[in-house]
Amino acid sequence: MVRREKDRIFEEITIQNGPAPVHVRRILQSPEEMLNKGKIFNHNYIEKGAGIGWHIHKGTCEYYYVLKGEALYNDNGVETVLHPGDVTFTNDGEGHSLTNVKDETLEVIALVLNT
Repeated sequence: MVRREKDRIFEEITIQNGPAPVHVRRILQSPEEMLNKGKIFNHNYIEKGAGIGWHIHKGTCEYYYVLKGEALYNDNGVETVLHPGDVTFTNDGEGHSLTNVKDETLEVIALVLNT
């Protein structure tokens, strides 16, 4: 399979009741493309004040990989600042959120896998 950049789905959505919508470009478009082992594989573009709201994973885990910008990240109630190159992991039963508090667009790869 080859999917060209121009053929990837691009949408603006509110994720987990986040503070403002996030621009999402889907890397893979369905769980079937991940052999039903995953749910989401997205490149997220998050403007200042926008983000992914607090949520707890049930039956899934999630990785974030920061490409660009800085993010305020809540990891099970502990806040930290993420920078380019940082990777996070949220396991089944754990919670997290992510917010862009800087002027620069935050770019994050999100991968949600079934546990």
